[in-house]
Amino acid sequence: ADAIHPGYGFLAENADFAEICKACNITFVGPTPEAIQQMGIKDVARETMEKANVPIVPGSDGIVENTDEGIEIAEKIGYPVIIKATAGGGGKGIRVARTEEDLIKGIQVTQKEAETAFGNPGVYIEKFIEDFRHVEIQILADEHGNVVHLGERDCSIQRRLQKLIEEAPSPA
Repeated sequence: ADAIHPGYGFLAENADFAEICKACNITFVGPTPEAIQQMGIKDVARETMEKANVPIVPGSDGIVENTDEGIEIAEKIGYPVIIKATAGGGGKGIRVARTEEDLIKGIQVTQKEAETAFGNPGVYIEKFIEDFRHVEIQILADEHGNVVHLGERDCSIQRRLQKLIEEAPSPA
């Protein structure tokens, strides 16, 4: 094979797989292994966006090490907050906390779930936005600097933090 298009999901977001393709001189149709690493771990992605002056939702600076740190952050940014597994995806490893009690339990449960599902117990906290629009813009670029956007889609209709409907173009 000359190239592999991994589709979406597991292999498309796996930096090790992209690196193996590169080592075997197989074109990986997707982000570079470095980009996957930088954006796949969510606390690193937050840090990357912040360094690039991209607005981000208020939250923790990196991984929350313990419940005391989580409480301090939640009190600073205000409840409700959302606890997210840094290596999570697909709606897994996410809990909303509206109280300190929810937060303590949520951190503990999310860390265990993240360790089991993703092999990484790291969690971070963000301010939970109650009424939001989830709009994605698809970008396609190649190694020669050619870039095109493929339009946008609205993914706001969700159930249990999982997208139910993706509508394009976005009505937002």
